Formats: sequence, C-alpha cells, structure tokens
Amino acid sequence: MICTYYSHYLGFEKITDLLQKEFPKATLSISDPGEDKIAQLVIKGGLFSPSIKIKVSYRERAFPSYQLPEIDDSPLTANLKGLYGYITALPASNEQLKNLILAKVSTINSEFSVEQEPQESKDIKPLLQKLATEFDAVIFTQPGTLISKSGRQHFLDHNLDLILDTSGNSEIEKLSVNIESKYFDKEQSQLSDDQIRRKERSEAILNVRGIKVNSSLPCIDAESETLIRTPKEISTRLCILAVTNFVANNVIPADIAIAYLQQYDLWAQTTPEEKEFLGHPTEERKNTESWKSECIYTLMWALGKVDKLNFPGQLCDLNDIPEQDYPVGAGKDPNTFINSIAETRSAAEILDANDLYYRIDWACVDARLANVQLEEAISGVVYERHYALNWLIRYGEQDWDDVSCDT
Repeated sequence: MICTYYSHYLGFEKITDLLQKEFPKATLSISDPGEDKIAQLVIKGGLFSPSIKIKVSYRERAFPSYQLPEIDDSPLTANLKGLYGYITALPASNEQLKNLILAKVSTINSEFSVEQEPQESKDIKPLLQKLATEFDAVIFTQPGTLISKSGRQHFLDHNLDLILDTSGNSEIEKLSVNIESKYFDKEQSQLSDDQIRRKERSEAILNVRGIKVNSSLPCIDAESETLIRTPKEISTRLCILAVTNFVANNVIPADIAIAYLQQYDLWAQTTPEEKEFLGHPTEERKNTESWKSECIYTLMWALGKVDKLNFPGQLCDLNDIPEQDYPVGAGKDPNTFINSIAETRSAAEILDANDLYYRIDWACVDARLANVQLEEAISGVVYERHYALNWLIRYGEQDWDDVSCDT
C-alpha cells in the first residue's frame, strides 16, 4: 500500500475518471465485493518489463455529514473515531494545526487506499497529487513511499506537504476545513425559534465589533436538545482546573498539587492529561496549561461566581474573583465549594455564549489561515472559552481531555 486518503467529499466515479485520464491505454476493471468498491488498473508491460497494477479500494459512510455521529452508522465511521483518537494522542509542535486536522477528520465521509504492484515500478506521483487535490484530502502514509515526507508514519495535506508525523513534526502552518453547504441546508430546515434568534444575535454582535461573519455556519443545538452539565460536575472540574492552574503559574509545586487532590478525593476525577502534566510539569506544558485560566473564568461564570463573560479582547484576571468565592486555596477544602453549588446559569444563557464563541472562533481560524491578525479578539482566549462552553453543553458527549472546538 502506498497511502490512504480521507476526504469530506464522495466520488468513486471521480477516482475512476482520474485513473483513465492519467493512463488512457491501461485496462480498468471495477468490482463491488461488499462495503468497498475496487478499481483496478492494469498497465501492460513490455518484452522485458512486467505489467503494473494500480488498485484503489474505496468506501464511504452510510450517512454522509459534516460531523461524526455518536452512534457508528458504518464500519468507516467506527474507523474514523479510531483515527480521531489516534491523532489526539500524538504530540504536536503546533497544537492549533493538530486541532485543525482533528476538525477535518470530523468531516470525513470517504476513505480510499492506493496500492501499486510491483511497488514503485512506475512513477504515479502525478496521479497521487491529482487525487489529493480533487478530494481536498488528508493522506496517511508510511516512510519510504513516493510521496513520503517523514521517516515515521505521517499525514499529508492536499499539496502533499507534511501536516503531522508521529513525532509531532509539521511543515505547514495552515490547513483548510471545507464543508459542503448541502449538509447544513438539510439540517437547517427544522430549526427552532431560539436557534435562529441565537444565531442572529451572535452575528449582530460580531458585525458591531467589525469581526468577519460566516453566515453559512449552522445553528447550534436548541435548548430542548441540550442538557447542561450538573452543578457538581462543573464545580468538581473547576476545583481540579484551579489546582493545576496554580502549578502552571508557579504558585505551588506539582507534588503539593497532587497531594492536595488526593487528600480531598479529587484525584480520581483528574484527567489523564492533567495527571501527565502534574507528573512532568515542563515549562512548555506550564505555558499551555496557563491558558486554562480562561476555562476557569468561564466555568466560574457558568456557576454565577462571575457576573459577566467579558468580550475576549483581553485576558481574564482571576485575581478579580473574591478569595471567598474561589474554589481552592491554602487551608480550603474544595468539597465545601463543590457542595455549596446548587444551580448553574440557564441553558439559554450558556447556549447564547456558546453560539457567540463558536462564531468568533471561526473568525479566529479564518484570520489565522489568511495569515492576518484578528485585532478584536485574542484567539487563545476565544479557543479556551469555546472549549469550556462546549464541555458545558456536552458537545459530542466528549470528556474534558477530548473536547473539540469545531468551526
């Protein structure tokens, strides 16, 4: 096998057309043995050269969409969830790029592999490039192929440039995430009034502030479809975040944080990534974790401990929160805070914020892809708050470490 292509777009016929155009004198056969469709091209050999076979195995999701469903609707969907988890676990020198490839994986509807026999007996790189371009594909490949860009397993973009390898290396800064509008149109015909109002409100706020609006972005879920996390879930998560944030900002050492979480029975709720950070709190990881101040600020707002979720044009200041309202600290039992929380803000308030940050986050990603600076909002602040808000509304039913901020 040379490589595997993953694409949002469908089109076995596109593949067969490209094969015939690239090798017009070859013999093409097509079979459909089950889930896969197979195109096999035979290029007849000469007197002293063998025939060459190019085989493409194609499959697609049973119900194509712009996001992965919670329930597996086909073997490909189950495979894509595994791919998502695989990429999530990879290191990355560029976390934003990693988030973009994860967002792109969420939109995938088709997969096809390309094999050549004998291997590399003919230069088919032009074909591989055309397939990548036609399908705006993410390509997974091994070292040593015609198109390899790393000595490890790695992912390439539609230009055959390195997105990410298993060591976390990248050679690009931007990755487009494109979605066919027909998937939005199909779902937008049954919208509730609160969904429409929420989108219009968010777009009006962005227009006033001069932030680019993408009117084709869909509405988020309605209030009737949303179950906000419980007060105990939120307050527990908040306490753990606050402790790890102390370590990130060099307020306390990691061993003290671990002992504190264990003493007050919060270690079991501490996530694998948080435990890894506390076990190895490098300066680079501290810098990354320090951004979680924005998550703390957002969750404090959700519990009514912060009056207003200010526009993300500047960093939050957790020192503005009165000490008596802060969940953890020297001599404080965090369970006192957890047990004192009986309610959260309404689903309507939290969804209003979620919709707004969803659209601001899109503008931040769009600006970054265009290599321009969005002056009106700090992208890191937007991302962390969007992250916390998605967790609050149970977006994709994802655990804290796995929350995605699709745009």
